[in-house]
Order: sequence, then structure tokens, then C-alpha cells
Amino acid sequence: MIFTALKRGFLTLGLVFLVLGPQALLADNLELELNPENPALRSNIEAYLGEVADRSAREMRRYARFAQGEIKKALEALGYYNYQLDLQVEESEPARLRVVIQTGRPVMLGQVNLGLTGEALQQPAFTLPPTTQLRQGQPLNHSHYEAAKRHFRNLALTYGYFSSRFTLQELLIDPQAEVADINLHFDSGPRYRLGEVSFDHEEALDEAFLQRFVRFVPGMPYSTDRLAQLSRELRESGYFQEVLVDAEPEAANEDLQIPVEALVRAREPRTLNLGLGFSTDLGPRATAGWVQHWVNPRGLRRGVDAQVSEPQQNLSGWYEFPLTPPMTDKLRLSSSLENERFDDQESRRYGAQVQWFSQHSNGWERVLSLRGEREEYQVGEDEGATWLTLPGISYGLLQSDRRVDPNRGYRLQVDVEGSREDIFADVDILQISLLARGLTTLWDKHRLLIRWRAAGTATNEFNRVPLSLRFFAGGDQSVRGYGYQELAPEGSDGRLVGGRYLMTSSLEYQYALAQRWRLALFADAGDAVLEPYELEEPKVGLGMGLRWVSPVGPLRLDFAQGLDDDLGGWRIHFTLGPEI
Repeated sequence: MIFTALKRGFLTLGLVFLVLGPQALLADNLELELNPENPALRSNIEAYLGEVADRSAREMRRYARFAQGEIKKALEALGYYNYQLDLQVEESEPARLRVVIQTGRPVMLGQVNLGLTGEALQQPAFTLPPTTQLRQGQPLNHSHYEAAKRHFRNLALTYGYFSSRFTLQELLIDPQAEVADINLHFDSGPRYRLGEVSFDHEEALDEAFLQRFVRFVPGMPYSTDRLAQLSRELRESGYFQEVLVDAEPEAANEDLQIPVEALVRAREPRTLNLGLGFSTDLGPRATAGWVQHWVNPRGLRRGVDAQVSEPQQNLSGWYEFPLTPPMTDKLRLSSSLENERFDDQESRRYGAQVQWFSQHSNGWERVLSLRGEREEYQVGEDEGATWLTLPGISYGLLQSDRRVDPNRGYRLQVDVEGSREDIFADVDILQISLLARGLTTLWDKHRLLIRWRAAGTATNEFNRVPLSLRFFAGGDQSVRGYGYQELAPEGSDGRLVGGRYLMTSSLEYQYALAQRWRLALFADAGDAVLEPYELEEPKVGLGMGLRWVSPVGPLRLDFAQGLDDDLGGWRIHFTLGPEI
């Protein structure tokens, strides 16, 4: 009975709203009537008046005088100057204020003159305000006029025109003729320049090293983007817990150069991170990482990383030498021990590597590497130990609108490495790997995610190619609906031997159920094979899943079915990590 009564109440309220309109839901002590009705004008008046509190008749008459002034501002802000306004206070308890407005016709824009003089005329990025809402014949809207003035001021602050001023700013309104003219002329004056950067810092890192973070030279034109880039790269460098970059125009010298001050406070010199995780591919795992963020004042770093799960265990140590600029360019020396055992496959690796990281101006990151590695392996019928000296090069590009949970973006990656039997290696190998991922969001709630990977190996003795350089498909990050590394060629004894070629692809649609929850539908396809033509009939998996956006990235729970008669079946996949 209670539910029935509530239901009838909501239906009655909805009927009142539909019959009487929004006006019926205004406060009992205020009635606003517009002739003709204008939703935008009504909203503006209500915003100016705010909430009308309960008042006695005497208090309401006093409030009416205030309300009249606010209504006048709300009307004129949208160009209504030829209005008739009638306010009446109804004697009741509490009192009611009845407002009746004959709006009349709005004032229309006549001549609109926007002008720019000064040094900014030579800068293409310094544009005139957009005229979409400031055209002759459009209704006058004071907020559009103020937005045009803000446009000039904001660009002046962004690009360093600190002596700028308006030489003419006129809004000429003729209510009788119902016409308004705009004259807005802006003189940018000279553009200021960036000066020397001085660092307020502790003794942990020296001044010469900090200066390598600065990408601009004294005398370059001022730009808030350059200052923001310096601040961002200092924060993201991993050396500091506090960064404040400031440039005060009042401190400019006679050449209009503004000194830049950067306050930096170093983070704790060492950190130890311990973690526990789980995925359906590897099961439970424990991780540990120790980092010394600077070994000397020139920014040298070192660290140790370890990960333990039932099929995989690895331990690595590294040294990192920052180059110039240190936020993108570095030299890394590392060594590692790795052990992997899964079903009938087993691998033990140890080796060392040197990597040179650098970034091009277009955003592509290049990595030149040289690694020497010995691997003892058993995979299918192949068993042995191989020493490889592998020079390599890779290019990668990541573009996204956010780091943790982007709405749109893409990743491209190309990796090439190889060895020569007559140059410190036991077998000839050339391996190429391509990766592409893309994400877009449509109409806020609909997301489309595409993944594609292809790789191939050329070699003179495939049986001597170690396990780590053979390809397997299937699992959380590959073709869902199949087991981890389940898709690969088989040897004569029925055991998996790994492939020379790999191709996987995925198409996923996500719908936002709430701010942090998404429903996903996906289709995966791919395989690892010995010959390229075998990729023409890939294994396919279909499924659905649930996504929860955690502070460190999406947590994914998937239910997938592999469609292959022999290997397919229902599987659950559980992973955490970035989508692109």
C-alpha cells in the first residue's frame, strides 16, 4: 500500500509538471510570467534572483525593490531594454511576489569593429575573437562582448604582451532604435622575453644538471606553454616532490626579459615498493622494486626489480645515466636473470643490455639497444643452450588525452632486432614486431578500442631459436577464450613448439554504465604459426566483460569463449593495466 501511494504521488507530480509547465514548480512565494515566454531569459532572471526566501508582506515589499534591480540587469544582459515590468506583492503568509514582464524586442547588433595593433599582428597564433556570436543582426548579449575582451586579455597573458591595453572599448546601445554597435581595439604592445632560469634547490642535485631540463634559451619569446612544459617535466622526472616555476613580469629588465625562478625540492633518495597481483595468465604474483633516485649530483640512478609467480621468476638490476635533455634522453645499463616454466616449456636466461633512449621533436621515442644473452631452453622436441648478441632498434609513439584512463588516443610501436652467427651468436635471427592500438570515445558513453599486433622471424635454424624468441598466442593480452600461450604449432609429439609468425587483433566496444563502471563486448582473433599462409584461418574468441576504472587503471573481468572446436571453451580473464 505504501508503494502504491508513493507511485500515485509521483504520477500526480509528473502530471502537474506536464500540464502547468516549469513555472508550476517555482517557489510558492514567487511567480514569474514572461510575455512572450523565453526559456533563456527566464533562466537568466532566476539566476540573478537566486532563491527567494519566505518573507512577511513588509519584508517582501522591501525585497521587491532589490528584485527589480536584479531583473533589470538580467533583461539588459541579454539585450532586452524595451521591456515593461510589473511587480506586485500579494498579502499572504508567507507573502508572494508576482512578476509580470512584457519583454519587447531585443536590441540587435549593428556595426561590429574588432581591431588589433602592436607586435602581436606578426604572430599567427594571436587571433581576433571569433565572430560567430558577434555578427551584425544578432541579438545583443553582454556576455559575448565580455568574452571578446577576455579573448584579447588571455592571449596577451599567454604570449607575454604584458604592456597591452584597449585603445578603444565601446558598446554603444540605442534602445529606441534597438541597435547596438561594438568598437573594440586592442594594442598588444611589445612581446616580453624569457630570461635566465635560476633554481632554488637543495644540494642533492647540482645546478648544471638542473639547467639541462631547460629547453629554451634567454631571449626566446615568452609563452606560458614553455613555462608549463618546464614545470611538468621537472615534476615527472622522478627527482622531485615539489616543483614551482614562476616568472613575474614586474621583474623584467630594460630588454623586457623576465627572469624565471624554479623552486625544486628533492624527493626521498630511496624508495622500496612491494606489491601483490593476480592475472588468469600467470596466477598470483609478488613484485618488489628498490630505486635510488640519485647516486650523485649529476642525476645517476640505479635500482633492482624482482617478480615472482608460479610460471615466471625474474631478477634485474640497472643503472641509468641521464643525457640531454634528461627527461627524454638516457643511457641504461641492465642485467637480468629469468626463469620460466609452463607446461612442457622451460627457459632459463641471463644476460646484460645497454639501451640508448631518445625522443624526436615529433614525439616518437627511439631506443637503440645491444644485448648479450644466454638461454637454456626446452620447447617441444627442441632442447639446447644458445648465446645471442642482439643489436636492435625500436620506435614508439603514444598520444592520449589522459594518462591513467584516456578517452581517446593511440600507440604505435615498431621493434627490430637480430643476430649474426659469425658475430658472437650461435644462430642467425632477424625479428620484426609491429603493434598498433587505438581508442576513441563517442557521445561520452560509447568507447571503441582496437588492437593489432604482427611479428615474424627469419632464421637459418629454427630449432636453435630459444623459447623467448618464439611466438605463442592466447590469454588475457592476446586472444581471449583460449589459455595462456595455448595457440602455437605442435611438434611431432603433439607438444607446442612455438611459431615463427604471429598476428592478433581485437575489436572491443564499451558502454559506460556509471562514472567508473563499463560494460564491454569484444571479438579477438589471431594465431602463432610456422608459415604466413596459416594466418588466413585465425582462431577466434568472443565475449563480454566488466570494467572498473581504478586510480591506477582499468580493472578488467572478461568472460570469453574460444570458437575453435579443439581448443575453444569458456574462460574467465582478469587483468589490470592500461588499455592503449
